[in-house]
Amino acid sequence: MDIFFLGTGAGMPAKLRNVTSIALKLLEERGAVWLFDVGEATQHQILHTAIKPRRIEKIFITHLHGDHIYGLPGLLSSRSFQGGESEVTVYGPKGIREYIHVSLALSQTYLKYQLHIIEITEGVIFEDEQFVVEARLLEHGIPSYGYRIVEKDRPGTLLADKLIEAGVEPGPIFRKIKNGETVRLENGKVIEPSKFLGTAQKGRIITILGDTRSCENSLRLAQNADFLIHEATFSKGEEKLAFDYFHSTTHQAAEIAKQADCKQLCLTHISSRYDRTAWRELVEEAQEVFPHTDIAEDFKEFSIPVK
Repeated sequence: MDIFFLGTGAGMPAKLRNVTSIALKLLEERGAVWLFDVGEATQHQILHTAIKPRRIEKIFITHLHGDHIYGLPGLLSSRSFQGGESEVTVYGPKGIREYIHVSLALSQTYLKYQLHIIEITEGVIFEDEQFVVEARLLEHGIPSYGYRIVEKDRPGTLLADKLIEAGVEPGPIFRKIKNGETVRLENGKVIEPSKFLGTAQKGRIITILGDTRSCENSLRLAQNADFLIHEATFSKGEEKLAFDYFHSTTHQAAEIAKQADCKQLCLTHISSRYDRTAWRELVEEAQEVFPHTDIAEDFKEFSIPVK
């Protein structure tokens, strides 16, 4: 599980930071990539990476401001020309369906794959045997969502030597036990999986917040997250400006991480008013409150280790 930043700026593209897009790479877990927001030129950013558009399985849109969605129609269209045939699901606020349908219809774009669009409300918006994704409304000028991605706990390592000692031959029975199934052998002996599996692997938690003021739902979504991605459009001391524009400061992002007992905080959605030399200062400001803070940059990747 890796987080790859395709765009980390605020408002409009800049030389050092493109507008928002984040890739959650789940290649080992499900052979897929999930995108969070698709700002203008996201597909161009992808060209400079190893990310394959055909691997994109899900796209989560936080809100409908242009710097978070202007790259979406182009990406959906190009994916058809890049070998993308598997279905894609787009999740986002009310209005995302109309935006996509109108964009594709007026440009007479034909997709070679099935596209599902889900306009979300608060609560669990996706769940399967591996992951649960929860969405909550944040505080922004328009409806803006934060997402909490929870990986379900995985069974521990199969203790193969112990199974062989118990008279179980390698084969289909091993797989059943690995999946947590109780097995009765031909001799009547019952094999309880709990006795032949190591300690379960605790699932990881990733929280990705859209544009927001500091708010209660940010704290709720970030609770105990292994990796929190929080906007920090402004530096400390700019709280009034941040409030007026429905954004957050470095200190406010760090306070959320601290109160939510997160393991790591990554600042993003950085205003172009801060040049490269100021980025270190932004990190240091947040570290005054929450030491385990880093700052996102375009093409920067973070690995989220298994617990």
